[in-house]
Amino acid sequence: MIAGCSAAAAMAQAQANDAGSHTPHARYAVLPPHLSSDTFAPLSSSSPLQTWNGSYVYNGKTYTYNMVGVAPSEGVSVTIPVYIIPVKIVVTHSGKRYTFDPAHVLSNGDSVIENTTESPLFTHSIDYKLGTIDVGTTQYIDAYQRANFWGTVRYHTNSHLLLGNPTVLPERTFTVPLNAGTTGSPFGFTAGLVDINYFDAQIPGIIAAEGLPANAFSIFLTYDVYLTQAGSCCIGGYHSAEGSLSNPHSYTQASYVDHPGAFGQDVSALSHEIGEWVDDPLTVKPNGNQTPCGMLENGDPLEGFANFGDYPYSLGGFTYHLQDLAMLPYFGAPRSTSANGWFSFHDARLSVCSNGA
Repeated sequence: MIAGCSAAAAMAQAQANDAGSHTPHARYAVLPPHLSSDTFAPLSSSSPLQTWNGSYVYNGKTYTYNMVGVAPSEGVSVTIPVYIIPVKIVVTHSGKRYTFDPAHVLSNGDSVIENTTESPLFTHSIDYKLGTIDVGTTQYIDAYQRANFWGTVRYHTNSHLLLGNPTVLPERTFTVPLNAGTTGSPFGFTAGLVDINYFDAQIPGIIAAEGLPANAFSIFLTYDVYLTQAGSCCIGGYHSAEGSLSNPHSYTQASYVDHPGAFGQDVSALSHEIGEWVDDPLTVKPNGNQTPCGMLENGDPLEGFANFGDYPYSLGGFTYHLQDLAMLPYFGAPRSTSANGWFSFHDARLSVCSNGA
Protein backbone atom coordinates (compact mmCIF):
# COMPACT_ATOMS: atom_id res chain seq x y z
CA MET A 1 0.00 0.00 0.00
CA ILE A 2 1.32 3.37 -0.98
CA ALA A 3 -0.17 6.81 -1.09
CA GLY A 4 -0.39 8.78 -4.33
CA CYS A 5 1.65 11.86 -5.15
CA SER A 6 2.34 13.96 -8.26
CA ALA A 7 5.86 13.85 -9.67
CA ALA A 8 7.42 17.10 -10.74
CA ALA A 9 6.97 17.67 -14.43
CA ALA A 10 10.68 18.19 -14.97
CA MET A 11 11.40 14.72 -13.63
CA ALA A 12 8.57 12.87 -15.36
CA GLN A 13 10.45 12.02 -18.55
CA ALA A 14 13.40 10.57 -16.67
CA GLN A 15 11.15 8.66 -14.30
CA ALA A 16 9.14 7.05 -17.08
CA ASN A 17 12.16 6.09 -19.14
CA ASP A 18 14.11 4.83 -16.13
CA ALA A 19 11.28 2.82 -14.54
CA GLY A 20 12.24 -0.41 -16.23
CA SER A 21 15.88 -0.24 -15.16
CA HIS A 22 15.32 -0.34 -11.39
CA THR A 23 15.04 -3.56 -9.42
CA PRO A 24 11.31 -4.31 -9.60
CA HIS A 25 9.31 -4.13 -6.40
CA ALA A 26 5.99 -5.96 -6.68
CA ARG A 27 3.34 -3.94 -4.86
CA TYR A 28 -0.13 -2.44 -4.97
CA ALA A 29 -1.42 1.04 -4.26
CA VAL A 30 -4.29 3.10 -2.91
CA LEU A 31 -4.76 6.67 -4.07
CA PRO A 32 -6.57 9.41 -2.15
CA PRO A 33 -10.16 9.82 -3.38
CA HIS A 34 -11.18 12.65 -5.71
CA LEU A 35 -14.21 13.86 -3.76
CA SER A 36 -15.74 17.28 -4.37
CA SER A 37 -17.78 19.29 -1.89
CA ASP A 38 -21.46 18.40 -1.75
CA THR A 39 -22.23 21.97 -2.77
CA PHE A 40 -21.62 20.64 -6.28
CA ALA A 41 -23.89 18.28 -8.14
CA PRO A 42 -23.30 14.62 -7.22
CA LEU A 43 -21.72 12.27 -9.70
CA SER A 44 -25.05 10.69 -10.60
CA SER A 45 -28.61 10.41 -9.37
CA SER A 46 -28.11 6.83 -8.22
CA SER A 47 -28.12 5.68 -4.62
CA PRO A 48 -24.73 5.58 -2.90
CA LEU A 49 -22.69 2.41 -2.73
CA GLN A 50 -24.25 0.10 -0.16
CA THR A 51 -21.97 -0.07 2.88
CA TRP A 52 -22.17 -0.85 6.58
CA ASN A 53 -20.26 0.15 9.71
CA GLY A 54 -18.66 -2.04 12.33
CA SER A 55 -16.03 -1.92 15.06
CA TYR A 56 -13.78 -3.96 17.31
CA VAL A 57 -11.56 -3.30 20.32
CA TYR A 58 -7.82 -4.01 20.40
CA ASN A 59 -5.64 -3.17 23.39
CA GLY A 60 -8.38 -0.99 24.84
CA LYS A 61 -8.87 1.10 21.69
CA THR A 62 -11.93 0.94 19.44
CA TYR A 63 -11.33 0.70 15.70
CA THR A 64 -14.22 1.39 13.34
CA TYR A 65 -14.61 0.40 9.72
CA ASN A 66 -16.91 0.87 6.74
CA MET A 67 -17.30 -2.07 4.34
CA VAL A 68 -19.25 -2.91 1.20
CA GLY A 69 -22.62 -4.64 1.57
CA VAL A 70 -24.65 -5.03 4.75
CA ALA A 71 -23.71 -6.30 8.19
CA PRO A 72 -23.32 -10.11 8.22
CA SER A 73 -25.73 -10.21 11.16
CA GLU A 74 -28.50 -9.12 8.76
CA GLY A 75 -28.24 -12.50 7.03
CA VAL A 76 -29.09 -11.19 3.56
CA SER A 77 -27.48 -11.31 0.14
CA VAL A 78 -26.31 -8.11 -1.56
CA THR A 79 -25.21 -7.82 -5.19
CA ILE A 80 -23.08 -4.88 -6.32
CA PRO A 81 -23.27 -3.82 -9.99
CA VAL A 82 -19.91 -4.02 -11.77
CA TYR A 83 -18.58 -2.26 -14.85
CA ILE A 84 -15.41 -3.31 -16.65
CA ILE A 85 -13.70 -0.70 -18.79
CA PRO A 86 -10.93 -2.31 -20.87
CA VAL A 87 -8.03 0.09 -21.40
CA LYS A 88 -5.66 -0.32 -24.35
CA ILE A 89 -2.27 1.15 -23.53
CA VAL A 90 -0.06 2.53 -26.31
CA VAL A 91 3.48 3.60 -25.36
CA THR A 92 6.58 4.56 -27.33
CA HIS A 93 10.06 3.39 -26.41
CA SER A 94 13.17 4.13 -28.48
CA GLY A 95 10.98 5.31 -31.33
CA LYS A 96 8.90 2.13 -31.46
CA ARG A 97 5.21 1.95 -30.52
CA TYR A 98 4.00 -0.85 -28.28
CA THR A 99 0.36 -1.76 -27.74
CA PHE A 100 -1.03 -3.68 -24.76
CA ASP A 101 -4.64 -4.57 -25.49
CA PRO A 102 -7.11 -6.42 -23.16
CA ALA A 103 -8.83 -7.66 -26.34
CA HIS A 104 -5.78 -9.93 -26.80
CA VAL A 105 -6.80 -13.58 -27.26
CA LEU A 106 -5.14 -15.96 -24.81
CA SER A 107 -3.97 -19.54 -25.32
CA ASN A 108 -7.33 -20.93 -24.17
CA GLY A 109 -9.14 -19.07 -26.97
CA ASP A 110 -10.68 -16.41 -24.73
CA SER A 111 -9.75 -12.76 -24.65
CA VAL A 112 -8.27 -11.19 -21.53
CA ILE A 113 -11.68 -9.62 -20.93
CA GLU A 114 -13.53 -12.93 -21.27
CA ASN A 115 -11.06 -14.78 -19.06
CA THR A 116 -11.59 -12.13 -16.42
CA THR A 117 -15.39 -12.26 -16.45
CA GLU A 118 -15.30 -16.09 -16.45
CA SER A 119 -12.93 -16.22 -13.47
CA PRO A 120 -13.78 -17.30 -9.90
CA LEU A 121 -14.17 -13.60 -9.06
CA PHE A 122 -17.51 -13.54 -10.88
CA THR A 123 -18.65 -17.16 -11.17
CA HIS A 124 -20.18 -19.46 -8.54
CA SER A 125 -18.44 -22.73 -9.43
CA ILE A 126 -15.97 -23.45 -6.61
CA ASP A 127 -16.77 -24.80 -3.15
CA TYR A 128 -14.46 -23.01 -0.71
CA LYS A 129 -13.41 -24.98 2.35
CA LEU A 130 -11.19 -23.72 5.17
CA GLY A 131 -10.21 -26.88 6.98
CA THR A 132 -13.48 -28.39 8.18
CA ILE A 133 -15.44 -25.20 7.54
CA ASP A 134 -17.27 -24.95 4.22
CA VAL A 135 -18.11 -21.31 3.48
CA GLY A 136 -20.03 -22.20 0.34
CA THR A 137 -19.98 -22.56 -3.44
CA THR A 138 -19.76 -18.96 -4.44
CA GLN A 139 -17.51 -16.19 -5.76
CA TYR A 140 -13.99 -15.91 -4.36
CA ILE A 141 -14.44 -12.56 -2.62
CA ASP A 142 -17.80 -13.58 -1.15
CA ALA A 143 -16.15 -16.73 0.20
CA TYR A 144 -13.40 -14.59 1.73
CA GLN A 145 -15.82 -12.16 3.37
CA ARG A 146 -17.99 -15.00 4.72
CA ALA A 147 -14.85 -16.53 6.24
CA ASN A 148 -13.74 -13.10 7.49
CA PHE A 149 -16.93 -12.86 9.58
CA TRP A 150 -17.63 -16.56 10.07
CA GLY A 151 -18.22 -16.05 13.78
CA THR A 152 -21.39 -14.22 12.72
CA VAL A 153 -22.09 -15.79 9.32
CA ARG A 154 -22.27 -19.30 10.82
CA TYR A 155 -25.51 -18.19 12.47
CA HIS A 156 -26.69 -16.09 9.52
CA THR A 157 -25.88 -18.34 6.59
CA ASN A 158 -27.74 -16.29 3.97
CA SER A 159 -25.17 -13.49 4.30
CA HIS A 160 -23.49 -12.93 0.93
CA LEU A 161 -21.65 -10.10 -0.80
CA LEU A 162 -21.77 -10.76 -4.53
CA LEU A 163 -20.50 -9.02 -7.63
CA GLY A 164 -23.05 -8.65 -10.39
CA ASN A 165 -22.49 -10.01 -13.87
CA PRO A 166 -20.06 -7.41 -15.23
CA THR A 167 -21.19 -4.93 -17.85
CA VAL A 168 -18.26 -4.58 -20.25
CA LEU A 169 -18.09 -1.08 -21.69
CA PRO A 170 -16.36 -0.07 -24.94
CA GLU A 171 -12.60 -0.16 -24.79
CA ARG A 172 -10.72 3.06 -24.14
CA THR A 173 -7.27 3.80 -25.56
CA PHE A 174 -4.62 5.68 -23.61
CA THR A 175 -1.88 6.86 -25.93
CA VAL A 176 0.59 7.61 -23.18
CA PRO A 177 2.88 10.64 -23.59
CA LEU A 178 6.62 10.04 -23.56
CA ASN A 179 6.95 11.60 -20.12
CA ALA A 180 4.49 9.12 -18.58
CA GLY A 181 5.08 5.77 -20.26
CA THR A 182 7.65 3.35 -21.63
CA THR A 183 8.32 -0.38 -21.70
CA GLY A 184 10.53 -2.61 -19.59
CA SER A 185 11.14 -6.22 -18.60
CA PRO A 186 10.84 -6.19 -14.80
CA PHE A 187 9.73 -9.83 -14.63
CA GLY A 188 11.32 -11.27 -17.76
CA PHE A 189 8.80 -10.18 -20.40
CA THR A 190 8.07 -6.91 -22.18
CA ALA A 191 5.51 -4.94 -20.20
CA GLY A 192 4.02 -1.51 -20.54
CA LEU A 193 5.09 0.86 -17.75
CA VAL A 194 2.76 3.79 -17.10
CA ASP A 195 2.91 6.51 -14.47
CA ILE A 196 0.12 6.00 -11.93
CA ASN A 197 -0.71 9.70 -11.69
CA TYR A 198 -1.10 9.98 -15.47
CA PHE A 199 -3.36 6.91 -15.51
CA ASP A 200 -5.49 8.08 -12.61
CA ALA A 201 -5.96 11.52 -14.15
CA GLN A 202 -7.85 9.90 -17.05
CA ILE A 203 -10.40 8.15 -14.83
CA PRO A 204 -12.75 10.96 -13.70
CA GLY A 205 -13.55 11.97 -17.27
CA ILE A 206 -14.42 8.40 -18.25
CA ILE A 207 -16.64 7.89 -15.20
CA ALA A 208 -18.46 11.13 -15.98
CA ALA A 209 -18.76 10.41 -19.72
CA GLU A 210 -20.20 6.94 -19.11
CA GLY A 211 -22.50 8.19 -16.34
CA LEU A 212 -21.40 5.35 -14.11
CA PRO A 213 -23.66 5.07 -11.05
CA ALA A 214 -22.28 5.60 -7.56
CA ASN A 215 -23.81 2.36 -6.29
CA ALA A 216 -21.59 0.34 -8.65
CA PHE A 217 -17.92 -0.64 -8.79
CA SER A 218 -15.80 0.11 -11.86
CA ILE A 219 -12.80 -1.92 -12.98
CA PHE A 220 -10.28 -0.39 -15.39
CA LEU A 221 -8.67 -3.49 -16.87
CA THR A 222 -5.22 -3.39 -18.49
CA TYR A 223 -3.10 -6.13 -20.04
CA ASP A 224 0.59 -6.79 -19.35
CA VAL A 225 0.97 -3.32 -17.88
CA TYR A 226 2.48 -2.21 -14.58
CA LEU A 227 2.09 1.25 -13.10
CA THR A 228 5.06 3.22 -11.82
CA GLN A 229 5.45 5.93 -9.23
CA ALA A 230 8.39 8.32 -8.94
CA GLY A 231 10.26 6.11 -11.42
CA SER A 232 9.73 2.96 -9.37
CA CYS A 233 8.13 -0.20 -10.76
CA CYS A 234 5.93 -2.21 -10.32
CA ILE A 235 2.35 -1.53 -9.20
CA GLY A 236 -0.11 -4.28 -10.18
CA GLY A 237 -3.22 -2.28 -9.35
CA TYR A 238 -4.75 0.37 -7.13
CA HIS A 239 -8.14 1.55 -5.92
CA SER A 240 -9.68 4.92 -5.17
CA ALA A 241 -12.95 6.87 -5.41
CA GLU A 242 -14.36 9.73 -7.46
CA GLY A 243 -17.38 12.02 -7.14
CA SER A 244 -18.94 13.92 -4.27
CA LEU A 245 -18.52 13.38 -0.55
CA SER A 246 -22.04 12.02 -0.15
CA ASN A 247 -22.15 10.04 -3.42
CA PRO A 248 -18.67 8.76 -4.31
CA HIS A 249 -17.99 6.21 -7.03
CA SER A 250 -15.36 3.62 -6.15
CA TYR A 251 -13.09 2.13 -8.79
CA THR A 252 -9.95 0.12 -9.36
CA GLN A 253 -7.26 -0.42 -11.95
CA ALA A 254 -5.85 -3.92 -12.24
CA SER A 255 -3.64 -5.51 -14.85
CA TYR A 256 -4.09 -9.02 -16.25
CA VAL A 257 -0.59 -10.45 -16.72
CA ASP A 258 -0.28 -13.27 -19.24
CA HIS A 259 2.99 -14.83 -18.04
CA PRO A 260 3.21 -17.85 -15.69
CA GLY A 261 4.67 -17.06 -12.30
CA ALA A 262 4.89 -13.31 -12.90
CA PHE A 263 3.57 -10.72 -10.49
CA GLY A 264 -0.14 -10.09 -11.17
CA GLN A 265 -0.62 -13.35 -13.08
CA ASP A 266 -4.08 -13.50 -14.72
CA VAL A 267 -6.63 -12.22 -12.16
CA SER A 268 -4.32 -12.12 -9.14
CA ALA A 269 -4.07 -8.31 -9.15
CA LEU A 270 -7.82 -7.96 -9.55
CA SER A 271 -8.48 -10.37 -6.66
CA HIS A 272 -6.17 -8.26 -4.50
CA GLU A 273 -7.88 -4.99 -5.41
CA ILE A 274 -11.46 -6.27 -5.11
CA GLY A 275 -10.62 -7.77 -1.73
CA GLU A 276 -9.25 -4.44 -0.50
CA TRP A 277 -12.16 -2.49 -1.99
CA VAL A 278 -14.66 -4.71 -0.13
CA ASP A 279 -13.08 -3.95 3.26
CA ASP A 280 -12.06 -0.32 2.53
CA PRO A 281 -14.19 0.92 -0.39
CA LEU A 282 -13.77 4.68 -0.30
CA THR A 283 -10.24 5.21 1.12
CA VAL A 284 -11.48 8.08 3.28
CA LYS A 285 -11.20 9.13 6.97
CA PRO A 286 -8.86 10.60 5.54
CA ASN A 287 -6.82 7.68 4.27
CA GLY A 288 -8.94 4.58 4.63
CA ASN A 289 -10.22 2.45 7.49
CA GLN A 290 -7.60 2.58 10.23
CA THR A 291 -6.32 -0.39 12.26
CA PRO A 292 -3.45 -0.99 14.70
CA CYS A 293 -1.38 -1.82 11.59
CA GLY A 294 -2.35 1.28 9.62
CA MET A 295 -4.87 1.23 6.79
CA LEU A 296 -7.15 -1.79 6.40
CA GLU A 297 -5.50 -3.06 3.22
CA ASN A 298 -6.12 -6.77 3.48
CA GLY A 299 -4.05 -7.85 0.46
CA ASP A 300 -0.81 -6.08 1.26
CA PRO A 301 0.35 -8.35 4.13
CA LEU A 302 0.32 -11.36 1.76
CA GLU A 303 1.85 -10.01 -1.46
CA GLY A 304 5.40 -10.71 -0.26
CA PHE A 305 4.78 -14.41 0.33
CA ALA A 306 5.77 -17.17 -2.13
CA ASN A 307 4.10 -16.78 -5.54
CA PHE A 308 3.14 -13.24 -4.46
CA GLY A 309 0.56 -14.79 -2.13
CA ASP A 310 -1.29 -16.46 -5.02
CA TYR A 311 -3.15 -19.77 -4.92
CA PRO A 312 -4.24 -21.76 -8.01
CA TYR A 313 -7.88 -22.54 -8.74
CA SER A 314 -8.91 -24.55 -11.81
CA LEU A 315 -12.09 -23.54 -13.57
CA GLY A 316 -13.30 -24.20 -17.11
CA GLY A 317 -10.02 -25.79 -18.14
CA PHE A 318 -7.96 -22.79 -17.01
CA THR A 319 -5.91 -22.36 -13.84
CA TYR A 320 -6.50 -18.98 -12.24
CA HIS A 321 -4.35 -17.43 -9.55
CA LEU A 322 -6.10 -15.64 -6.69
CA GLN A 323 -4.31 -13.82 -3.92
CA ASP A 324 -4.68 -14.71 -0.27
CA LEU A 325 -6.25 -11.97 1.86
CA ALA A 326 -5.77 -11.12 5.53
CA MET A 327 -8.80 -11.45 7.79
CA LEU A 328 -9.80 -9.14 10.64
CA PRO A 329 -7.94 -10.99 13.44
CA TYR A 330 -4.75 -9.98 11.63
CA PHE A 331 -5.78 -6.36 12.20
CA GLY A 332 -6.46 -6.95 15.89
CA ALA A 333 -10.08 -8.16 15.95
CA PRO A 334 -10.92 -11.14 18.21
CA ARG A 335 -9.91 -14.53 16.77
CA SER A 336 -13.57 -15.57 17.10
CA THR A 337 -14.39 -13.19 14.24
CA SER A 338 -12.98 -15.37 11.43
CA ALA A 339 -13.25 -18.99 10.34
CA ASN A 340 -11.01 -21.14 12.56
CA GLY A 341 -9.62 -17.93 14.04
CA TRP A 342 -7.34 -17.76 10.99
CA PHE A 343 -5.39 -14.62 10.16
CA SER A 344 -5.82 -15.09 6.40
CA PHE A 345 -8.14 -16.90 4.00
CA HIS A 346 -5.43 -19.48 3.26
CA ASP A 347 -4.13 -19.66 6.84
CA ALA A 348 -0.83 -17.89 6.20
CA ARG A 349 1.68 -17.84 9.04
CA LEU A 350 0.82 -14.44 10.46
CA SER A 351 0.22 -12.68 13.75
CA VAL A 352 -1.38 -9.34 14.53
CA CYS A 353 0.17 -6.69 12.23
CA SER A 354 3.18 -8.94 11.57
CA ASN A 355 3.53 -7.78 7.95
CA GLY A 356 2.26 -4.24 8.30
CA ALA A 357 -0.69 -3.07 6.21
